Amino acid sequence: MKTICFYFQIHQPFRLKRYRFFNIGRDHYYFDDYANEDILQQIAARSFIPANRMLLDLVNLYNGKFKVAFSISGVALEQLEIYAPEVIDGFRELSKTGNVEFLTETYAHSLASLFDPEEFRNQVKHHAERIEALFGQKPTVMRNTELIYNDDIAEMVYDMGYTKMITEGAKHVLGWKSPNYVYQAASQPKLKLLLKNSRYSDDITYRFSNYSWNEYPLTAEKFISWIEATPPEEEVFNLFMNYETLGNIQLSHTGIFEFMKALPRFAFDKKIGFCTPSEALENHEPIGAMSVPSTISWSDEERDVSAWLGNKLQKSALEALYEMGERVRLCTDRRLKHDWLYLQSSDHFYYMSTKHFGSGQSQFSPYMSPYDAFNNYMNVLSDFITRVKAQYPDTVDNEELNSLLTTIHNQEKEIKRLQMELKTVIGTNEELLVERNKKRAKI
Repeated sequence: MKTICFYFQIHQPFRLKRYRFFNIGRDHYYFDDYANEDILQQIAARSFIPANRMLLDLVNLYNGKFKVAFSISGVALEQLEIYAPEVIDGFRELSKTGNVEFLTETYAHSLASLFDPEEFRNQVKHHAERIEALFGQKPTVMRNTELIYNDDIAEMVYDMGYTKMITEGAKHVLGWKSPNYVYQAASQPKLKLLLKNSRYSDDITYRFSNYSWNEYPLTAEKFISWIEATPPEEEVFNLFMNYETLGNIQLSHTGIFEFMKALPRFAFDKKIGFCTPSEALENHEPIGAMSVPSTISWSDEERDVSAWLGNKLQKSALEALYEMGERVRLCTDRRLKHDWLYLQSSDHFYYMSTKHFGSGQSQFSPYMSPYDAFNNYMNVLSDFITRVKAQYPDTVDNEELNSLLTTIHNQEKEIKRLQMELKTVIGTNEELLVERNKKRAKI
């Protein structure tokens, strides 16, 4: 049976305010609260709130046969809790249905998987705990930032305890093969992979309201007919897209909500069902291994990471940032740790991309140019580094830091071991007291 797997991504960075050279050392608050609140509330009103309501209605209307999944970055969750808590309430209602799955990713929507494996592990763990606390689900499927993936990342993800992951169905990796199957990682065969069908996903996300597109207008009936016409052995159609597609990228007057409302009816008429990513990966065996020695992502025609690492500005900013990783992990300053997370969001480096300067995609940047984005970010980063080094100066080299970290980790393990022993002793003593009281009662 053919099934459609919908997954929606939600992310909003903490945008930086204008931070000049003369602010360094004087101003330690980096973020544009007004812009962050204004943008998020606009998107919530146009997209998230009506989309949540619509999806809940569809799940209820079809008695749980309609299913979707979400991957929401930790920094987006924080902003939603502050500026649009009704969106969080909507996700809780969706979670309660049992037909909506929440995935895990890097908390900061960061590029840590390419620069700092320990930070990558910490952020995934932090994010999974946040999802479980908010929505009562323990995520079982991993989705890396921007669908970034390679063979090394596959091994890291499996070592973290995950056996399911989603990524891009890049043509230069798949070749003649179809993304409409389950695959396994070549570097770690026990890790199952679900691949984005870029053509069908982009038809909805980017081409839906394009009058010059030869398939315009896209109707639910037409879309389902395309899926029905695929070879019968192709059973999993992964539609991975930005949640803002519903109401923000495709505005409500384009008919995007009506399209989504009609889609399940036409699908069920053709015996096409819906599933979550975990169900798709559990119900299908891999048909082959996918080897990805060079990093892929969802972005641009190249499906690589050049949108974030394509020039010297981006590389130097990322290297300077992640050089601070060990020092930040040692510190106990809560504000410093928050800033560390917020400065890692991939958006900051995307704004520095010279690939997109002057193109339609540059409209998403709050800066006049990539160089403006770089200068502003580096001014902020310079102040941040100064604050970090005030706690752990350059005189403490990396070898000493690593030794200190090892000591701390060993101490944590010893504390946990002693806590377990203490619980055992307390439990034993409680049992003895109960038995003693029983004996006294008999006497």
